[in-house]
Amino acid sequence: MENGLSLRRFRSQGFGTLHKNINQATESVMHTSGEVSSIAFGEHLLDLIEEKNDEDLVIYLEHLLKEYDVNTDLIIKATQNYSKNKNQQNLQGISNAAEPKWIELFRRLNATPNGTHRLIKLRERVRSLLKKNKDQLRPLDASLLKLFKYWFNPSFLVLEKIDWSTPANILEKIIEYEAVHEINSWKDLRSRLAPNDRQCFAFFHPLVPEDPLIFVEVAFTKEIPESIENIIKIDREELSFDEINTAVFYSISNCQDGLSGISFGNFLIKKVAHKLKQEIQGLDKFVTLSPIPGLMKWMEKNAPLAYENCLNEDQDEVLLKNSIIYLTESNREDGLPNDPVARFHLGNGAILHKINLHADLSAKGIKQSQGTMVNYLYDLDVVEKNHEQFFKDKVVIISNEIKSLKKKYS
Repeated sequence: MENGLSLRRFRSQGFGTLHKNINQATESVMHTSGEVSSIAFGEHLLDLIEEKNDEDLVIYLEHLLKEYDVNTDLIIKATQNYSKNKNQQNLQGISNAAEPKWIELFRRLNATPNGTHRLIKLRERVRSLLKKNKDQLRPLDASLLKLFKYWFNPSFLVLEKIDWSTPANILEKIIEYEAVHEINSWKDLRSRLAPNDRQCFAFFHPLVPEDPLIFVEVAFTKEIPESIENIIKIDREELSFDEINTAVFYSISNCQDGLSGISFGNFLIKKVAHKLKQEIQGLDKFVTLSPIPGLMKWMEKNAPLAYENCLNEDQDEVLLKNSIIYLTESNREDGLPNDPVARFHLGNGAILHKINLHADLSAKGIKQSQGTMVNYLYDLDVVEKNHEQFFKDKVVIISNEIKSLKKKYS
């Protein structure tokens, strides 16, 4: 496709005019019927979109919202037709009339070479504009998300192991996308990928083959870790496989902001856990060592005295008590856990297993949670049952140790 449908070839064969005006270029994409011309027009339009600065992009996207919105008269007519005759044709008529034409534009742009990746980047820009109070663009953001949920169905995802032999362009992206524990050098990266007791897995999509969607870093240990220091230490003693019994998911990073709203992590962790259990004899525990990114902000708002005490002096009891409240009770309208990482793992069916004080003494760890981290336990025999129970009752499933602490501090 890339060789056969180049813009140069398109021009030479006289399929049509590639308009410099972006609105005319959009019309060309929407009104062409030929497959070849549609792809060439679409590639040209994406070039024009990407050349726009933020101000001009907003103007263009507002044009799409206005000129390619649904026709309410057609919706009314289609509904009337279906009410008179409930057949498949009239039902499809309602569906067609109710869909904004900009969705069809996105479908056509997706068909261009590298079109999916370019649309992901477009949604990143839209999300950035939304943060600047351009709320009028929300319908476009929602439409792109809806399409991405179809295009990035989990059944299309490919699980790949990332190791020191992985091509450098992908390794560079692992360094760039690492969102939990920063990778500071190639030596740092090697320490996470090269040893036999450290592994990394990523999901890829066939339409975006050289850019990971999400990846998880795994450490093999002989006990459930209480601190991140030994996990990510560069110079350490490597464990042999006959020593290990625990797989620790210590860093999970989403790579594409343009795919925000699509949950890949739950499929990734469960797939990797089952894969490792089959491959490594003696591996029987699957846990995380997870940050608590919202703890200190929550304490500042809901327990200001405790917050000040923890900032000014060592207050382990105060910190532990408030961590338990924060992780097991909810201040949210939907009743789900306060912490985003807790929502993710508990929603996957994990158990709140243990709270570890002084577990991450990095500047980021201190700022987020005064160094506190959590072990979430994935019991593969009950993980699906826990998942269903969590969303049915919105009750945090906790270990006996957490139960005892919760009783102590209640």
